[in-house]
Amino acid sequence: MEKNSSSSFLLFDPSTSLIDFLRNKIPFKTVKLGCGEGGCGACVVLLSKHDPLLDKFDDFTISSCLTLLCSIDGCSITTSEGLGNSRVGFHAVHERIAGFHATQCGFCTLGMSVSMFSALLNADKSLPLPPKGCSNLTAAEAEKAVAGNLCRCTGYRPLVDACKSFSTDVDIEDLGFNSFCKKGDNREDILRKLPCYDHTSFNTFPDFLKNETKNLDSRNCKGVELGAAVTISKAIEVLREKEHGYMLAKIASHMEKIANRFVRNTGTIGGNIMMAQRKHFSSDLTTILLAARATPQDTALAPGEEDTRLLFETYRASPRPLENALPFMNAAFSAEVSLIEAFDGILVSDCRLVFGAYGTKHAHRARKVEDFLTGKVISDEVLIEAIGLLKDEIVPDKGTSNPDYRSSLAVTFLFEFFGSLTQTNSKENGFDQNVESLSPEVMLTSAQQVENQEHSPVGKGIVKAGACLQASGEAVYVDDIPSPENCLYSAFIYSTMSLARIKNISFKENRVPEGVLGIITYRDIPKGGQNVGVKGLFGCDLLFAEEVTHCAGQTIAFLVANSQKHADIAANLVVVDYDTDNLELPILSLEEAVEKSSFFDIPPPLRGKPVGDITKGMAEAEHKILGSKISFGSQYFFYMETQTALAVPDEDKCTVVYSSTQAPEFVHGTVAVCLGVPEHNVRVITRRVGGGFGGKGIKSMPVAAACAVAPSKMQRPVRTYVNRKTDMITTGGRHPMKVTYSVGFKSNGKITALDVEVLVDAGLTLDISLFMPLAIQGALMKYDWGALSYNVKVCKTNTVSGITVRAPGDVQGSYIGEAIIEKVASYLSIDVDEIREVNLHTYESLRLFHNAKASESSEYTLPLIWDKLAEFKQRRMVVEEFNATNKWRKRGISRVPIYGVFMRSTPGRVSVLSDGSIVVEVQGIEIGQGLWTKCGTTSDELLEKIRVIQSDTLSMVQGSITGGSTTSEVSCEAVRICCDGLVERLLPVKTYLVEQTGGPVSWDNLISQAYRQSKNMSVEVNILTGERTIMRTDIIYDCGKSLNPAVDLGQIEGAFVQGLGFFMLEEYVPNELRRSRGNRQYMDLQDPNG
Repeated sequence: MEKNSSSSFLLFDPSTSLIDFLRNKIPFKTVKLGCGEGGCGACVVLLSKHDPLLDKFDDFTISSCLTLLCSIDGCSITTSEGLGNSRVGFHAVHERIAGFHATQCGFCTLGMSVSMFSALLNADKSLPLPPKGCSNLTAAEAEKAVAGNLCRCTGYRPLVDACKSFSTDVDIEDLGFNSFCKKGDNREDILRKLPCYDHTSFNTFPDFLKNETKNLDSRNCKGVELGAAVTISKAIEVLREKEHGYMLAKIASHMEKIANRFVRNTGTIGGNIMMAQRKHFSSDLTTILLAARATPQDTALAPGEEDTRLLFETYRASPRPLENALPFMNAAFSAEVSLIEAFDGILVSDCRLVFGAYGTKHAHRARKVEDFLTGKVISDEVLIEAIGLLKDEIVPDKGTSNPDYRSSLAVTFLFEFFGSLTQTNSKENGFDQNVESLSPEVMLTSAQQVENQEHSPVGKGIVKAGACLQASGEAVYVDDIPSPENCLYSAFIYSTMSLARIKNISFKENRVPEGVLGIITYRDIPKGGQNVGVKGLFGCDLLFAEEVTHCAGQTIAFLVANSQKHADIAANLVVVDYDTDNLELPILSLEEAVEKSSFFDIPPPLRGKPVGDITKGMAEAEHKILGSKISFGSQYFFYMETQTALAVPDEDKCTVVYSSTQAPEFVHGTVAVCLGVPEHNVRVITRRVGGGFGGKGIKSMPVAAACAVAPSKMQRPVRTYVNRKTDMITTGGRHPMKVTYSVGFKSNGKITALDVEVLVDAGLTLDISLFMPLAIQGALMKYDWGALSYNVKVCKTNTVSGITVRAPGDVQGSYIGEAIIEKVASYLSIDVDEIREVNLHTYESLRLFHNAKASESSEYTLPLIWDKLAEFKQRRMVVEEFNATNKWRKRGISRVPIYGVFMRSTPGRVSVLSDGSIVVEVQGIEIGQGLWTKCGTTSDELLEKIRVIQSDTLSMVQGSITGGSTTSEVSCEAVRICCDGLVERLLPVKTYLVEQTGGPVSWDNLISQAYRQSKNMSVEVNILTGERTIMRTDIIYDCGKSLNPAVDLGQIEGAFVQGLGFFMLEEYVPNELRRSRGNRQYMDLQDPNG
């Protein structure tokens, strides 16, 4: 094979995947493993193959995690690094991603780059070559370029802007905030400043890979014949050809919602059908092909009579409307209809109604409904009777989730298809063929930031350090660090029982799988060490379960093998024998915890406190709502990089741990306790983290500790990259909650009293749940409730502990407040926006609820921000007009306030080297928020002289945890104070040089003289400074003076989209035995995509 212009001829296992080959067999790390299921796009590469019949090259993206190496014989593979890199120069795609601030943690960015380049390449192929520097890509096509590539950080807006910057028809003014253009630039200036895309520069397919291939599809007068080995993407291309008509075009449109582009590029028609047949896969393809009267031989459609018309439509309801989501139900209907003037109606001559993916094993024809409708003139009465038959025929199997919803979808789809036919003569020939489809609307985005020039370059929108390295794939994460000599690999073995004794650990058939070298349990903790996976401020959690496992997902052991592949395979072959005799039943729900009084004790200062007189407030109320309930599920982090660590034993009982963590200090302490060594024997290094959102805080500690324990037994370095399924089961997520409240209010909507009781599912251990009561109340108090009674019980259950997920407690508290406001508005039949406004804090109520946190009245900016929300009243009128004129589709509009943030201390150090270059160290971790860039701009305007280096716990101690949205600010303050100290030391040297030379002094000469005078050029400080289909979203965020508005904007948008996932998409469903919190694989998790 050929990869990035390098040829490889190697012997390999036929089961070897392309990503395994690229990452472990040859020295290329510029693909990343995200989900392992082809669903995230981090592993996307460009595949090029030769078509000998047309003598042309096909270039398309594929998921390297799903592609077997042996399946791409004779193909060329290009990764993002192959497009351009730091050695030969970055590609225009890389530079535009960086310039549009479209990368944060960067773990997904290289896949985005390849997808974007593939769209450019194929757009150029389909049309005459454009002028150099331009592309034939349209704005609508550009928006779909990264569809299927997931990003948990950015919120997608800057990625879409970077894609659209290559299109020919984009309005330049619609492009988002970027580093190439400034206000006032005309179109020509902007196009000249954008990095130039050369469509002639990519031609790397070598002659030795050209070989003969077979034709895959053919056309005939009956329709289209598609071979079983034809890819879904190729089928879409064929079906879209104009001569095939609107019916096949509709099939193609539906097929575009299957999986994602890079899966469709390799997934075949036959493969999809076989999965539906053999594995009962929720296939869209079988449903639409059955409705289209396809057969195993061809997809020929029987021609209709001359006076009839063929109607065809497909339907799909899924958590995400575009890609990467299994459907709740799909359907495809075809009908031959004709206008019967005598009855002034539409006659159904023949029809086929097919439903699939609703909880049955295969796609199902509603034959009773078909027989009933055939020969009938469509009317309201006929349609109602047909719906009644349909309800009896389309019934989900027992155990199917959301059965009532799925059944209602069947009715909805049937009504949508036949409903328009009940109104005759309203359209040409009595009915609408739906031949014309609406052109896709291009997404309009804009971003406005106010740059602060007072302390320039601080406050300017500067490109994030390392952005091009992330886009090209050269940025190094923990799993990219080359393995030390004799390194071993590992995988966790976890419990599948909620409460049981562990009797024995063995393998299936009592055969040790290939590559396995040992299993580490609590018995292998070094002498003097402790079985500790988390050393917290308020106690320790176990690393491995001992005699009894207390929740499903609790780690039992650590399997060590000679490769990560062998470790993961062997871990799945482990058999754990359990015994539940004489054990109580596990507590698996909040209701069971309350029944058994299973609560954690929370110290009084952390419980929250009442505000005002609740009895008096209720007495003043003119209306009351009593005992209303709210419930919250959990949410998984879905950081793109899973938990990972590498432990290397060193001399004198020392250990170096490379950890993907937000809390190096806590990892450091946990490893030291676990190994039974002084903390100075442990060194934890973290360069960058591929997404955190709180999940790389506490839960990174047991991963690093397990990797550190294993070398003490194996006497070799050990590393692990936790697979996505294990990560989802063992790490937990956002806290499930149940809320009961009573609220009193006046007739104008002003709330006088609120009584709230909250049950928090903490899981097995307390961890961060200790702080949940205060976090929930802090966000809840964004409104003036008059008087507030607040009681929280933190419940202990036999489930994986809930931990920090982006704004833990705050997001639930904020939602509780909004739900109460909505309930009051509904009760009074008053617009909810009026209820919000009347309950916003005055400065006086702010001081009552928040005491000293209220600060000065001039700093209370919420009322001003509230009034600035863009065109709110006019847009509300548009929504009301739309709802009044549309019976079946409705829109809504809302504006909500949120909450404040807090700061914690963190150290920093600035060192000036002898050549004048500057090294900046902070203990804050770069997780995509641009911390390195912000600290660099704080240090000096000579940014090219500054390098911010990785975190090292023996170099920079007591760094706390990166989180809470303010680590950059406190890190920059630490750096600023260091710089002030350096200036104080250098000032006498500068004065001396000015006196000697009589003129200005260069930076290099100043530092050279300082070194000759033996000035200490390093300063360290630990400082705490005092002071969070959608048609449209406007966010106004008062963050004071942003350190880097371009980067901070992406953080805000990413948090907003993750919140959309929590409230609208990411249902976290417990398994049938309620043994663990939820989903077991990525495809069950519907996080938002672009």
